[in-house]
Amino acid sequence: MKLASTLDGRLHAVLDDRSVDLTDALGLRPGAGGPLLAFLERGGSLSDLHGLDLDALPSQPTDPSRLAAPIARPGKVVGAPVNYLDHQAEMGEQRTIADYGMFLKATSSVIGPTGSIRLPYLDVRTDHEGELGVVIGRTAHRVPAERALDHVLGYAPVLDITVRSGEDRSTRKSFDTFTPFGPWVTTADEVPDPDALELRCWVDGELRQHASTADLIYGVAELIAYTSHVMTLHPGDVIATGTPAGVGPIAAGQRVAVEIEGLGRLDVGVTDDGAIAYADRPGRR
Repeated sequence: MKLASTLDGRLHAVLDDRSVDLTDALGLRPGAGGPLLAFLERGGSLSDLHGLDLDALPSQPTDPSRLAAPIARPGKVVGAPVNYLDHQAEMGEQRTIADYGMFLKATSSVIGPTGSIRLPYLDVRTDHEGELGVVIGRTAHRVPAERALDHVLGYAPVLDITVRSGEDRSTRKSFDTFTPFGPWVTTADEVPDPDALELRCWVDGELRQHASTADLIYGVAELIAYTSHVMTLHPGDVIATGTPAGVGPIAAGQRVAVEIEGLGRLDVGVTDDGAIAYADRPGRR
């Protein structure tokens, strides 16, 4: 099932060109995190979704212009640095997650498919990073890798946008709009192997990244196991699993798209509205 949140706070199952509204059938009262997070926080599961009679619920044509981020405010957005072999080579990097650990992104950086990436600086490079996103469905605390996928609700395309400046990784990746996420979450039962998905990322139609999640250094189960050893993962948390080679700069007026096999295509614009010179940033002395 493909689960989409809309700008009016409704939860939908996307079926080809139609969307079935699940909100009232599930008795959801969404908060700031949106309807899917409300469903997960009250203990909702895949079995609850599969028990619905979709044919009996109201539906309408799927309208991409109404889609919001599947979860507007995840409890955590956790990122995996240097997690593709080709990106490791591209960076001339020898270290991996075993040395760096994971990093956190501000949840306020999340936007949906109707949003735009907002560049913070006029004179510092900002890059795209197309990634597989993992949405946690059940609390995970020190779970072993062999049971880790049991804690996944589903998967979605994610863009991890990054300023190439000198600050800590979490700062450079946490600007508002720096985590585009969507267009929906494809539930885990429709993804037999998350470590065997083709990923592509384009900027203005130019293919910049093309890889398979089979090339992840730490696969999805290993990432969940490692992360849950450090921090408890709660329903609605999102893990961005790392980016392959081909990372490059983006500029105002461009469009950035990431598509993952079976999970849909996330396509957002880029703007420099409000951008300032790096030397004029607050706090500089």
